[in-house]
Amino acid sequence: MTSSDNIPADTPPARPPHRTGVTRRTLLAAGATTALGIAAATPAQASSRPSPHLPDEVFALGVASGDPLPEAVVIWTRLAPDPLRLDGTGGMPPETFPVDWEIAEDELFRKVVHRGTQPATADDAHSVHVDVRGLRAGREYYYRFRAGGQISPAGRTRTAPVPGSRPARVRFAVACCQRFTDGYYTAYQDMLRYDPDLVFHLGDYFYEKDNGAGPVGRQHLPVGECMTLPDYRVRIAQVRIDPDMRAIHASAPFLVTFDDHEVSGNYAGDIPETGAGAGATVEEFRLRKAAAYKSYWEHMPLRSAQRPSGADIQLYRRLYWGKLATFNILDTRQYRSDQVTDADSPEAYDPSRTILGAQQERWLLKDLEHTGSSWDVLAQQVPFFADPDIAHPEDKWDGYRAARENVLRGMAANPNCHPVVLSGDIHKNRAAELKRDFSDPASKTLGVEFTTTSITSSPTIGVDEKVTAKFDPVPATPHLRFEGNGRGYVTVELTPDQLRADFRAVTTILSTSSPASTVASFVSDPDRPGLRRA
Repeated sequence: MTSSDNIPADTPPARPPHRTGVTRRTLLAAGATTALGIAAATPAQASSRPSPHLPDEVFALGVASGDPLPEAVVIWTRLAPDPLRLDGTGGMPPETFPVDWEIAEDELFRKVVHRGTQPATADDAHSVHVDVRGLRAGREYYYRFRAGGQISPAGRTRTAPVPGSRPARVRFAVACCQRFTDGYYTAYQDMLRYDPDLVFHLGDYFYEKDNGAGPVGRQHLPVGECMTLPDYRVRIAQVRIDPDMRAIHASAPFLVTFDDHEVSGNYAGDIPETGAGAGATVEEFRLRKAAAYKSYWEHMPLRSAQRPSGADIQLYRRLYWGKLATFNILDTRQYRSDQVTDADSPEAYDPSRTILGAQQERWLLKDLEHTGSSWDVLAQQVPFFADPDIAHPEDKWDGYRAARENVLRGMAANPNCHPVVLSGDIHKNRAAELKRDFSDPASKTLGVEFTTTSITSSPTIGVDEKVTAKFDPVPATPHLRFEGNGRGYVTVELTPDQLRADFRAVTTILSTSSPASTVASFVSDPDRPGLRRA
């Protein structure tokens, strides 16, 4: 066992020269409206009209994009001049306002390829989700909005490659767990320098509980635990208004899924587990879920297919990066059985218990059976493999062992399946090999799992946790190759022949900026699915 408690800061490795134009770092650092010349190149033939009822600074929450397809991408904004107003209106009047949008091939918006107008309604918190179609595959685009004569910051996005093609590479970042009060989002500054093609956010985008003023004086709004639609709107807007959050959303398309704290800590299906909502009836909790899911959709770059219907939301979905990668974005929270009290009990092996739900599990297994991609990415919330040091293993896949066995069986049945599981939740870094039988060290290795630490959420609130790295830390579980503390994220680069994962950590979250370092790197390839230190 080796460890390193004092890891020096460094600079991220140079990005492969496969993209053109200004870097995202330049785009955001210069300031979108000035750097992109928007004042001199306002949207031509815009259809919106200045309204005396529209307040100033309506684009305080910035812009975002997500879920790229070969010919389409979602672009998002929300009109909210006062995002933290406690009634959840964002400071907007109740009328519907037209919002112009345009998307261009260049950062100066001289080559606009599509434009249109979308209504922003009070019922959706004046959020705007535009599913822009008719784009070219594998291209970078710039986008912006206008309402009442006000122009938003510009964002940059990209489309997925041509279907059936096998691109040379894709590079994405993986993040989760960002309690606003625990510290600053300094990891996103480092992520900008990495310039990822995509960002996966695996949940706990915000926290529903109020834990008081944190170590840097950041206080949750509203005061108290979120229970109503205005509560959730204000709490998630508090995260979205943060400058580092705005910057990373404007820099790359996000692929998002939620975990528990977007609703209620450790909830399972229609059962609340902790906090002020514990003991609620199913009907009462479903009303709370409906409020939380609606606010989540309002603030994320998601398609209309993900728009919730009351307390139900279709969040699991599949995207492709040519034939290089299939991205299965999972929901392990909404359909799961209630947690067992002991992850080692016979109840945890009960085949009737589920973490994905029957329909989602069938959907996933069918893809694993027929995959033709070089890599099969499962982006989900909780560790697939738990170890003795993980708190509350009953809330992870260890508490749903029969369901996990079904997925492992599906992975093993197809020799062309090369799974890469992305996990979060536990506020620590981990790299592990996926074994056909976790109880047998000699069992066949099927793929790999990378668990990212948190952006800010710390095990001990108010403690700036030291960055650590331990390799092969638990002799009893040799497939666990690495674990470490600290705040940060993971970046993964996939090529047809190799995977590389880098665990990045910042020195501190108690300052508005921080050095960062790579604390561990691993590679794997389809023919040798285990992990090797890079």
